Amino acid sequence: MFNLKKLGVGLLAVAMFGQVNAQDTGKVTNKEGSKYELEVVKSLDATAVQNQNRTGTCWSFSSLSFLESELLRMGKKDAGNLSEMFIARHAYMDKAINYVRMHGKFNFSAGGAFHDIPYVIAKHGIVPEEVYKGIKYGGEVHNHSELDKILKATVDIIVENPQKTLTPAWKDAVNGILDAYFGELPEKFTYKGKEYTAQSYAKELGLDMDDYVIISSFTHHPFYEKFVFEVPDNWAFGLAYNVPLEELVEISNEAIMNGYSFAWASDVSEKGFSFRDGLAIVPKDDATIQQKGKDNMHFSDAGAEKISNAFMQPVEEKKITQEMRQEAFDNYQTTDDHGMHITGIVKDQKGTNYYVVKNSWGTKYNSCDGYFYASEAFFRYKTMNIMVHKDAIPKKIAKKMGIK
Repeated sequence: MFNLKKLGVGLLAVAMFGQVNAQDTGKVTNKEGSKYELEVVKSLDATAVQNQNRTGTCWSFSSLSFLESELLRMGKKDAGNLSEMFIARHAYMDKAINYVRMHGKFNFSAGGAFHDIPYVIAKHGIVPEEVYKGIKYGGEVHNHSELDKILKATVDIIVENPQKTLTPAWKDAVNGILDAYFGELPEKFTYKGKEYTAQSYAKELGLDMDDYVIISSFTHHPFYEKFVFEVPDNWAFGLAYNVPLEELVEISNEAIMNGYSFAWASDVSEKGFSFRDGLAIVPKDDATIQQKGKDNMHFSDAGAEKISNAFMQPVEEKKITQEMRQEAFDNYQTTDDHGMHITGIVKDQKGTNYYVVKNSWGTKYNSCDGYFYASEAFFRYKTMNIMVHKDAIPKKIAKKMGIK
């Protein structure tokens, strides 16, 4: 089973999965036979694990989970959960506008990037989850299987331009679809006895979207400069800062140790990624990993089962270099699969560090209440980018990046 050692008297009242969370999330449930012994290095507050279910909106869930932790860090413990579907609904409309402007020669899908959240909040504001759940199609869980196909078919017809000139009605048509599935956006709402608009609520939260930066590490662009991150889901052409791999790891570690969590985009279609086992690792010998079943589109069933001794006890991992990262990205071996939220660091009995990762696939399918551990090797190899508060960046690195 997973064993969790205490660091200091009173740090953990119960055996927890690297977390002392606002919602008491991330508890270890014993996995029979496992010999991993994990010790808490640092644990940060987070809200309850959510479930994106059958949607491609991990980018919204992970980013808002991160911002919710930011509010907790700022002492705003009553802010509660923010509405992922408010963000997604606005993003869908703006994606449609971009797609039509690009004559359909552009990506239009459910996916998105961390850049989208500061963009939407700055432009449209934000609302609490209880004000806008974004489910008007029946049931209690998110499922965009029908919506995504209808939206794509609609924008494709608009791009075909059957009347030889675009009518002024097409945006209303797309908005009508979004209203039908998500519900109409509230012009005003009352929350905890006070009336707000989405913009005034965002202002009250006190989150300055200019404080949040995206950071990556690839050699096809100069270090310490910004570049448009070349993944299909970056529909808004968002910019990322580029730093060497060692500094990306330093930023991430220093952020956690100084009380700043961060959003994490990564490739999870890897042999060493097993949400069911609560682990993401890069075994030196991965030939022994067997896969049972297959991953569905949004991993709403936690994906394929992975079978290997590597998930039962710590094993030697590959030594990841900047060159390995770049080659995997250029060869499509590292792809922009999934957005998550990193809330802590633990280490095993051999001294290997793991990041504590809050996922958005619910709590049903793994032994760690919806969390998992990603080894530093996995993070080095498969990180696409992170979103973090600029104050979390070590000053010597921030200076090289041109961040004040």
